[in-house]
Amino acid sequence: MKKIYWLIIKSYLGPLVFTFFIALFILLMQFLWKYIDDLVGKGLEWYIIAELLFYASSTFVPLALPLAILLSSLMTFGNLGENYELVAMKAAGISLRRVMAPLMVMSLIISGIAFYFSNNVLPVANLKFKSLLYDVREQKLALDIKEGVFYHGIDGFVIRVGKKENDEQTIRDVIIYDHREKKGNINITVADSGRMELTPDGRYLIFNLYSGYNYTDKTDTRDYREKVPFQRTKFRENFRKFDLMDFEMSRTDEDLFKNNYSMLNLTQLTEAEDSLVRSLNERRAGIPDLLMRTFYFFTGIDSTRAARFEPDSNYNINFLATYSKVQQEEIIEDAIQKFRRSRDNIRYYKQEIESREEMIYKHQAEWHRKFTLSVACFVLFFIGAPMGAIIRRGGLGLPVVVSVLFFVLFHIISITGEKSVKSGAIDANIGMWIAPVVLLPLGIFLTFKATTDSPLLDAESWKKTFSKLFSKKKK
Repeated sequence: MKKIYWLIIKSYLGPLVFTFFIALFILLMQFLWKYIDDLVGKGLEWYIIAELLFYASSTFVPLALPLAILLSSLMTFGNLGENYELVAMKAAGISLRRVMAPLMVMSLIISGIAFYFSNNVLPVANLKFKSLLYDVREQKLALDIKEGVFYHGIDGFVIRVGKKENDEQTIRDVIIYDHREKKGNINITVADSGRMELTPDGRYLIFNLYSGYNYTDKTDTRDYREKVPFQRTKFRENFRKFDLMDFEMSRTDEDLFKNNYSMLNLTQLTEAEDSLVRSLNERRAGIPDLLMRTFYFFTGIDSTRAARFEPDSNYNINFLATYSKVQQEEIIEDAIQKFRRSRDNIRYYKQEIESREEMIYKHQAEWHRKFTLSVACFVLFFIGAPMGAIIRRGGLGLPVVVSVLFFVLFHIISITGEKSVKSGAIDANIGMWIAPVVLLPLGIFLTFKATTDSPLLDAESWKKTFSKLFSKKKK
């Protein structure tokens, strides 16, 4: 039995590793396709892109691992059935359950590793990935001054170069707008030609301009808006230096991102949720007092002059009748303003409460997600293994199609449940576990059919069944 177990494990490990990295690669290509505009043209170093892709691939493990387990288990048992190895084992008295036993143990081990990864590694990977992606997206495009195009990449300046020679340094018909004072086009430099060079350290851009003029509006004199004083200075050679520090990659402090719910482990999520619930309850308790402050006696009303009447009285008493018409209008206007202010406050408090509740729901969903990854790996194994034994097809043909269908079903149910939890429509104890609960009976059913050698996907058996049904209906 040990040799058979080792044979099955070796047959399973190869497809598992292969399909895992294939799924990871496909998800990584999807990420690149989505953020390609934020990566191209910014002069990023290769190790920055490699680091970003590494952390991105780490965040895709919760999607790639369940798919790999489903596909590899289906391929393994499909190959065993296609090569009649399962038939030989059953002929030797070895049931399908005993054949699946070593892979069940391996699935349990993988589920434990997946839980450790989801609780300890994934939060760190999310923190590194989100912070680095934010820095990359905020990074400016690399310095690229094109002919005939106004370049706005350098803060405080707009540069236009009419023509660039083949050496990429000699420039013609140059215009530089200096906007550092934020007063519009009050400082303009025009030159017939020049030379554009970078300093050896790449920190500064040097412009040596020849045969041009500096045009300046003198805004530091009295009555300059009416008189519009103007100064023109001619030069043979002019030197300009532009600081390029903004083009260097700067890293944001990761502490600014670490409190996000996707970057916390189970203990941190529990503590954060308790703090949010406590803060929400305190806010709810304080809202009535805040609203009651608006409903104090109106300043235009003397409460001692208000008419008194019994609660059961049928008299309709208008206490405003004791005031003059001007005072009545002031009291009514004051009341309208206070009720409008109260209405706006109620809307604001409602939005605040909903926002805080949504944040609590997100923490609860993330807490359950730490466990659903492990359970998904185990459940999908019980779908893939018996399905492979039933269809008896190996390779990357039919197993891939069947695996993708089951995984898409699982993913759609998971996403629907997660969104319902985050919106507050379903409790997290139910919504985050809908997909495993729905697919577990399917896995049990397929395992039962596979162990009893049921012709579940045999076309001939289905034809016979339907023919019998139609014959009964005709009789």
